[in-house]
Amino acid sequence: MTFKTRILATTALVAGIAASGVAAQEQSIIVQSTTSTANSGLYDHLLPVFTQETGIAVNVVAVGTGQAIKNAANCDGDVLLVHAKSAEEKFVSDGFGVERFDLMYNDFVIVGPDEDPAGVGGMQDVQASLEKIASSGAVFASRGDDSGTHKKEMSLWASTGIDPTSGSGAWYRETGSGMGATLNVAVGMDAYAMTDRATWISFENKSDFEIQVEGDEDLFNQYGVILVNPAKCENVNAEAGQAFVDWVISDAGQAAIASYQLNGQQLFFPNAD
Repeated sequence: MTFKTRILATTALVAGIAASGVAAQEQSIIVQSTTSTANSGLYDHLLPVFTQETGIAVNVVAVGTGQAIKNAANCDGDVLLVHAKSAEEKFVSDGFGVERFDLMYNDFVIVGPDEDPAGVGGMQDVQASLEKIASSGAVFASRGDDSGTHKKEMSLWASTGIDPTSGSGAWYRETGSGMGATLNVAVGMDAYAMTDRATWISFENKSDFEIQVEGDEDLFNQYGVILVNPAKCENVNAEAGQAFVDWVISDAGQAAIASYQLNGQQLFFPNAD
């Protein structure tokens, strides 16, 4: 199905749902999601608009990307919205997802205390900054939870040739927790941490922490959206789930994403094709 055909089909679906009155209110979907989109407040901004337009209620399960993918593969959801492109593509190639779409992007940053013990402040070369942190023995707090952020962090460490887990328990601390909890640990230990920018902007316990490393192309953070395959999961609400996918990648959905700001800063940048 072409994009134009899909949008026309979705328009017809939305019109049909809206015309059905009470039945529209009974429509609901589950979105298995990364935590950053929830913690940043994006869903509080987007979902009321979508529900008002379609009558479809959206229930979000916000977990790390790895867990969200596992949940969706176990048929515990209708739509997957995460940020680990290679894992998303495997999810589709393995038959668990119908089709993957680029949705939006932002970037990752490395934050740390203003005293900056590793001397990485202002650096744009993320690999060089990680090497300095490791060689200095400065504490680094990692999510260690197979989330999209953790997957990205580990790929960056791999590009330096450093295995940070060899320093586990010494300078490298794995929290096994979400981004907010990991940032709280980092602040409590004066440790560096890698986070997506949206979570950092919305994080309220910054203390004397600031962004130390940013601007490297390798810190690009792409989000994707996928309908869970009803051929694999008979319980998937395919029509309502596809309506959600089509809406977030449509002009209206993309404009809604672009309009979300916090503290005067845009958190996500739409780039659906």
